[in-house]
Amino acid sequence: MSKLNLVALFVVLVLGGTMMDAQATRTWVSGVGDDANPCSRTAPCKTFAGAISKTAPGGEIDVLDPGGFGALTITKSITLDGGGGQVGSVLVAGTNGIVVAAAATDIVILRNLRLDGLRGAGNPNAGLSGIRFLSGSSLIVDKCEIFGFNNNGIDIAQSGSAQVWVTNTNIQNIGGTGVAATTTTGVVTVGIDLLRVELSNKGVESGNHSRVTVTNSLIQNAASIGLQADGDAILTVNASEIDLNGSGIQSGPGGGTAFSSNNQVAYNTNGFNNVGGTFQTYGTNRVHDNTNNTVGTITTAPAQQ
Repeated sequence: MSKLNLVALFVVLVLGGTMMDAQATRTWVSGVGDDANPCSRTAPCKTFAGAISKTAPGGEIDVLDPGGFGALTITKSITLDGGGGQVGSVLVAGTNGIVVAAAATDIVILRNLRLDGLRGAGNPNAGLSGIRFLSGSSLIVDKCEIFGFNNNGIDIAQSGSAQVWVTNTNIQNIGGTGVAATTTTGVVTVGIDLLRVELSNKGVESGNHSRVTVTNSLIQNAASIGLQADGDAILTVNASEIDLNGSGIQSGPGGGTAFSSNNQVAYNTNGFNNVGGTFQTYGTNRVHDNTNNTVGTITTAPAQQ
């Protein structure tokens, strides 16, 4: 073989290998796909785990049709979109649904997904948490259904500063907390709007080094606490319905500051409960028909400006 032909063969091999290893900005999964496929729209993959290795950082994995697409660990910026009607499902037992362990600058978006931990129905090995956010810059959870997990629905357990937004999301049948937020260093800020948490131990917990704002949400049938601020957390709750829980809104123990305005807090054991933190209300709440409407020191803040 001539030198020219050898050079041409080398170029073909190198370029061919590069093209094979290239990652797409958009990939697809399908209930009838195959992870051996390139994850294109006409040749989709079978699982999220199969598609993510073929998706470029900052890219998107889209769901073509209904299916169970498996647990996933995310280590880069990416969007997972289950498509209209939430056909993108993750069913897990004995593990977490989606774990985000990304770099400090990465942004992850989870949209239109159903995460089922199979809690109940005679299953002794239900899923742990629906979503665990361990590291990354930002997490957005939008239009998701999370249910049937033994630990938490959304578990924000950071080791640095981060931002989280949870919108238009339902969380049900959770053994632990619907949305739990904490970090060991820095501050994690969480914005929650149009969240529904039903049948949990706690609805929303703002833990150490967190700042959590909840608006336009329903927290119902939390056996222990509907919404809680503890440690050095700051929890702000506005325009929400907090019913049929152990405590409706609680600050403490061990610190925590809770602010409440324009909320309905009814049919709880304790409506407002301060057990070692700081609790301020703006006097615009409807607190009624609780076994105890207020417990501990509840401060009425100055009139709104």
